[in-house]
Amino acid sequence: MKNISKFVFLLLTLAAFAWSCDKDENKIYFEGGTAPVLTASATDIPLSFATSDDEAITFSWVNPGYKFTTGVSSQNVSYVLEIDTTGANFTNPNKKALAISQDLSQTISVGTFNDYLLNQLVLKPGMAHNIDVRVKSTLTNNSVPLYSNVLKFAVTPYAIPPKVTPPATGDLWIIGNAVAGGWDNPIKAPYDVTQKFTRISETLYELTVPFVGGGGYKLIQTNGVWNTQYHALDGTVVTGGDFELKDSDPQFPAPAAAGTYKVTIDFQRGKYTVVAQ
Repeated sequence: MKNISKFVFLLLTLAAFAWSCDKDENKIYFEGGTAPVLTASATDIPLSFATSDDEAITFSWVNPGYKFTTGVSSQNVSYVLEIDTTGANFTNPNKKALAISQDLSQTISVGTFNDYLLNQLVLKPGMAHNIDVRVKSTLTNNSVPLYSNVLKFAVTPYAIPPKVTPPATGDLWIIGNAVAGGWDNPIKAPYDVTQKFTRISETLYELTVPFVGGGGYKLIQTNGVWNTQYHALDGTVVTGGDFELKDSDPQFPAPAAAGTYKVTIDFQRGKYTVVAQ
């Protein structure tokens, strides 16, 4: 009886081992791929407002040839063209990441490339900057990323009209129930001073201000006048977003927690940010 039991146990063990081997043989494994090779149609990218509609550059790359144990992958390959400042190693939160579905090239106009530099990388116009460009390839769900070689360029972006017209007066105030002065317009003393922004440049204004907690606010460029106000495009985002020049709603939403915050208004990009101090 013991011998029969041992024999049955041996058979079961061998069957389990064979099943395991068969299962392993049916698995599909990634065996590698060749990183895409990136090339460009030019070695420099001249930028000017007069040629904004012209082609600036074309980037091209080769299919990375993902390979699995079943052979060359038949999955669609997606690409992201990344543009960043030299030295940031593509970790800059402001880097430009241009998603490209399956194509093996991308042509960018002068105006579009200039917009990437000014409004995405936030580079100053009229100054030379060094940038890096690479392409990243991935399969489904951003799996198995491969990175190309890096191309380097020196670029000088040109100034363009701001996305939102800055105050004609050069002045800017915050007004609303999110701040001590409330909705009174004109803003009364001393709030006409403490709620006035500092003009950093023609298109950039900053203010460090106590928020009372909750409520909302708007921005006015003439004390006592509503019809030249600025308002948020999304009345739910507290930390920042897009805004426009219009006597309209929604208001800018204020942080729920009372405290001191730095409000930055960037008319060039049409963006505002609110950061706790």
